[in-house]
Amino acid sequence: MKGGKTDRSRLKDSPQENGVQTNQYSSISPPASPVVEDEPFSTYFEEKVPIPESVNQAFSFRKLWAFTGPGFLMSIAYLDPGNIESDLQSGAKAGFKLLWVLLGATIIGLLLQRLAARLGVVTGMHLAEVCNRQYPTVPRILLWLMVELAIIGSDMQEVIGCAIALNLLSVGRIPLWAGVLITITDTFVFLFLDKYGLRKLEAFFGFLITVMAVSFGYEYVLVKPDQPQLLKGMFVPYCSGCGPVQLEQAVGIVGAVIMPHNIYLHSALVKSREVDRKNKKEVKEANKYFFIESTIALFVSFLINVFVVAVFAQAFYNKTNMQVNEECNATGSPHTDLFPLNNDTLEVDIYKGGVVLGCFFGPAALYIWAIGILAAGQSSTMTGTYSGQFVMEGFLNLRWSRFARVLLTRSIAITPTLLVAIFQDVQHLTGMNDFLNVLQSMQLPFALIPILTFTSLKSIMNDFANGLVWKISGGVVILVVCAINMYFVVVYVTSLNSVALYVIAALLSVAYLGFVGYLVWHCLIALGVSCVDCGSRMQLGLSRHTDIYLLNDMDSDAPVDR
Repeated sequence: MKGGKTDRSRLKDSPQENGVQTNQYSSISPPASPVVEDEPFSTYFEEKVPIPESVNQAFSFRKLWAFTGPGFLMSIAYLDPGNIESDLQSGAKAGFKLLWVLLGATIIGLLLQRLAARLGVVTGMHLAEVCNRQYPTVPRILLWLMVELAIIGSDMQEVIGCAIALNLLSVGRIPLWAGVLITITDTFVFLFLDKYGLRKLEAFFGFLITVMAVSFGYEYVLVKPDQPQLLKGMFVPYCSGCGPVQLEQAVGIVGAVIMPHNIYLHSALVKSREVDRKNKKEVKEANKYFFIESTIALFVSFLINVFVVAVFAQAFYNKTNMQVNEECNATGSPHTDLFPLNNDTLEVDIYKGGVVLGCFFGPAALYIWAIGILAAGQSSTMTGTYSGQFVMEGFLNLRWSRFARVLLTRSIAITPTLLVAIFQDVQHLTGMNDFLNVLQSMQLPFALIPILTFTSLKSIMNDFANGLVWKISGGVVILVVCAINMYFVVVYVTSLNSVALYVIAALLSVAYLGFVGYLVWHCLIALGVSCVDCGSRMQLGLSRHTDIYLLNDMDSDAPVDR
């Protein structure tokens, strides 16, 4: 690094009593820039939520309430239209047999979100900002591009989910492309709710989660699933009589639940609370309450996902197209052409799911389903936009006006979505969803490996660095999750039956695995595997580079010149 000498001399010249050597819990941050900004830089964190004081209390509900918010915003990624579609397909294809996979994936997700929250609380920086300061330029840009791809893929599912919900609610009068435009517009409006107070914005997200719980809960009560079978499927890890279809669906559940951009999002959202990061007790307390809040939030999201799986497991498991067609004909549904007259097993997505609910349980079931999908799509679109802002600001050090940042991050994600909506009809989106799920699965290592790397480095996390148990368990979990998702990718690619696509996939996989190997190499050294450390290069790349920026609090930072 050309600026390394300057940075080191700047650190040397700074008073040691204010530096990191004498303050163990200072956050990572770059030196302040001498350039004065003409326009104040507005972010999601303009308002910080104060934490009430409590004397000698092991647990305080008032404090938990103050910390409540970021975990529920994070949990919305577990309830996006992609997850809902995975849930209903799981129920329709495997009945209750894969609920234990959903439970396990949610627990793994909680453990990974814990790492993300701890990074944000301890350092005062989110994952994208830490990556920006720790990785060299080329890997940093590649990492940003990969995460951006994941956000685009997720965003396309979320926006199209909203558009499908609007199409169902309007009985087909609002076409897909118009629904996309409506979603884009109202997303811009809702995103500026934080101008009226951060807690009001969080309350609005809480309202949308409540709408989902009531909507899908209504369907659950209406269908009356078999409770013993549900509990058996949730707690007994079995899948008797399952074949390749069910195996692929199990892999799809893991890929849908654990989303790469959500790790970046959660590490940023926790910065919205007033925590003195120089005070070890306050940092430890913040970690505790954020973990409790995340546990509650993911438990709520898990219940909502279970509602959807159980509804389709009870009502549509082993149903054939012929049976559904006959039922839709009998009820006068205008959508009977969606289900061909054959005995193939019923295949559903979020659009067909609403239709079959309407055929079997009446129009109210269809409209309430659509309201739940609209709430899921709208809320996840908004949190996806925040993810895009945090990732872009963190990796690229953008200091643009609020509107310009929202416009750019929205345009990058929305443009391909609008093109798909114009050239595709609402009945034929399953193939696109499969591709988007594969795209997001491929990006998982670019969130999971960095978060384990940085939370294991003592030079970044100080006393809060991962211990041996967390290093080993975190490494194993990430290895398993990435392996499962790579299996999903391989299955998808081999199903394309095209030699040209096989060649392209092989060439891309070489570059992809090379970059993943680079990140794994850094991660192994952070985990203490010294035998892979090639001299002092790693030390310069992580440890020394980290120490350069261990200066003052993040809240007053300006961008560092690179």
